[in-house]
Amino acid sequence: YVPPQIRKAQETLDDKKREELGRLKKMVNGLINRLSEPNLSSISGQMEELYMANSRKDMNDTLTDILMSACVTAVAMPARLMMEHVLLVSILHHNVGIEVGAHFLEAVVKKFDELCKSDAEGKECENLLALIAHLYNFHVVHCLLIFDILKKLVSTFTEKEIELILFLLKNVGFSLRKDDALALKELITEAQRKASTAEKKFQDQTRVRFMLETMLALRNNDMRKIPGYDPEPVERLRKLQRALVHSSGSGKDTQLRVSLESLLSADRVGRWWIVGSSWSGAPMISDTKSQAQQKLHVGKVSSKIMELARKLRMNTDIRRSIFCVLMTSEDFMDAFEKLLK
Repeated sequence: YVPPQIRKAQETLDDKKREELGRLKKMVNGLINRLSEPNLSSISGQMEELYMANSRKDMNDTLTDILMSACVTAVAMPARLMMEHVLLVSILHHNVGIEVGAHFLEAVVKKFDELCKSDAEGKECENLLALIAHLYNFHVVHCLLIFDILKKLVSTFTEKEIELILFLLKNVGFSLRKDDALALKELITEAQRKASTAEKKFQDQTRVRFMLETMLALRNNDMRKIPGYDPEPVERLRKLQRALVHSSGSGKDTQLRVSLESLLSADRVGRWWIVGSSWSGAPMISDTKSQAQQKLHVGKVSSKIMELARKLRMNTDIRRSIFCVLMTSEDFMDAFEKLLK
């Protein structure tokens, strides 16, 4: 039961919150609508100010919603527009905090997975894949995720998946080769094997052949063989990114090294890639065997040590265990062995 006066206060609070969020959405929307390469510097600065003035969660939700509705449409989005939107996310990811990029990435990957399972006719999948590709291009995410997506697409291997593989390789193929040539080689071998077994399945063989030719061109580092490949726009925007990122950590150390599986199961097992957002999940919490083991270690030590632990406020079993191990070990190797147990 909620008393009427508290109920009324909650309702006015909800209305106030809704109004604030509406105002925030309007401001972010105005900035995103004006986004272009020349004014990226001022817009990213204004976005950073908004992040400082509002709660991170509200800002992340608002920004992700607006970018998703702007970029994920049934028609193919212009590549330049996509790059500029992702570059803004990348700058905020490096300047504000990694939870900005992580929140956006998770939303994009989940939507992509959902659309891959449904047979959507539009170009939403390509648009989402372009977002993921550019998040990799602008050092928000590690190549591990891109390889996971490519493996998933190769394992399904229908005509739609072949289109997506080609699209992704055209966007990030040479960067993948630079980052992990061995993984790319394994992927090409797997694709060739799939293509040879699925030859009878496809009426039109030209797409499969074209995909294999593209893969071989990548392996041999031959850019001319890939039609429409132009690394210049990405390079230009990368240069702009380096100018706009305040910290020196604009490179590899802020990349999210997260797998596809981790992103899709984030709601169940937590987000280990964001500090403070990871949790071990219910099955691991109620593991009685490990609790019994902890009590067993504590029982072996003298009452004097236990009294010391109590005085120093070692208030949980695990703290008491660690304290007792450190106090009673003969040397560092002995302590190491006991702590491992």
